[in-house]
Amino acid sequence: METADWDNVSEVQQEAVRGTWNHSSSTNFVLTSLFNESRMHLFLFSMVVVIYTLAMAGNAAMVLLIWADARLHTPMYFLLSQLSFLDIFFTSVTVPKMIAGFLFGWISISFGGCGAQMFFFMFLGAAECILLALMAYDRYVAICNPLRYPVLMSRQTCLLLVAASWLGGSLNASIQTALTLQFPYCGSRKIAHFFCEVPSLLRLACADTATYERVLFVTGVVVLLVPIAFITTSYALILAAVLRMHSVEGRKKALATCSSHLAVVNLFYGPLVYTYMLPASYHSPGQDDVVSVFYTVLTPMLNPVIYSLRNKEVTGAMKKVIGKCGKVADKPEGAPDHFRIPGASKGQAHSGPPSK
Repeated sequence: METADWDNVSEVQQEAVRGTWNHSSSTNFVLTSLFNESRMHLFLFSMVVVIYTLAMAGNAAMVLLIWADARLHTPMYFLLSQLSFLDIFFTSVTVPKMIAGFLFGWISISFGGCGAQMFFFMFLGAAECILLALMAYDRYVAICNPLRYPVLMSRQTCLLLVAASWLGGSLNASIQTALTLQFPYCGSRKIAHFFCEVPSLLRLACADTATYERVLFVTGVVVLLVPIAFITTSYALILAAVLRMHSVEGRKKALATCSSHLAVVNLFYGPLVYTYMLPASYHSPGQDDVVSVFYTVLTPMLNPVIYSLRNKEVTGAMKKVIGKCGKVADKPEGAPDHFRIPGASKGQAHSGPPSK
């Protein structure tokens, strides 16, 4: 409800509204489906399902690849595996419910379910914002202070950085979810969005939300603009260091790694700034749906693709795993494993037990 409209309501009516909310907190909300039954929407729905499947498979493969290949057991790839891990759950908070709503008509969501979806969405989203800033710090230390990199980015430090991103995300989500759900929702229960997101839910509030919207803006500054400023500063220093490099190969490698990270940052932060930083007058349900699909479905799918295409270590590890799988598939059934006698040269490989 708009502030001006709510101010014109008497205190008795406001108390009656809050009383109505107190008795109707168990009433379900109704989500708006992104698609209808037209052929074009069926095609778009199929594309979303395919992109979601690719996002899940790509990020899961990235996590397993980094875990399996010892060459990727470095701070940069540890943080990258955490990014893929977050993306798996981030996209799964909203997309399966949207798919079920279209296929089976399950567009209703309980008050508790809406709160849970909102909490995990903001928790994982804020954690990813912080993690992307920490990944920029990792690149800054690696390029600008390479001699101190093993000390500054030790295993313990990496674990603390990841824990800080998860803690910051949970704190942000707890505050915003609690504040959003304390408003009375006494009118329409239909959310003009395909999942429970704070701006869409606030439009249904029968109370003055102006103060909270200012709090939401401040939270957006902390969670979005502060990391963006940190990332910008880090890459400005990185660029200055790269330009001073004498090695052309080293310069290309640094730029390739940093450009991948910057692409991911722009894809993720851009839509979030639009959603949470711009005033409500700049939003419309249709635009919000398109922007939300971009950062809940498309960006998680593109992240592993971007890091794979621009990173020789990842592509090398991927080829190694594919090669091993091919050798296992080509091995005749029941064939003995080859082994080398300790101390023997490479040419002295035997099959089966050594002769006595």
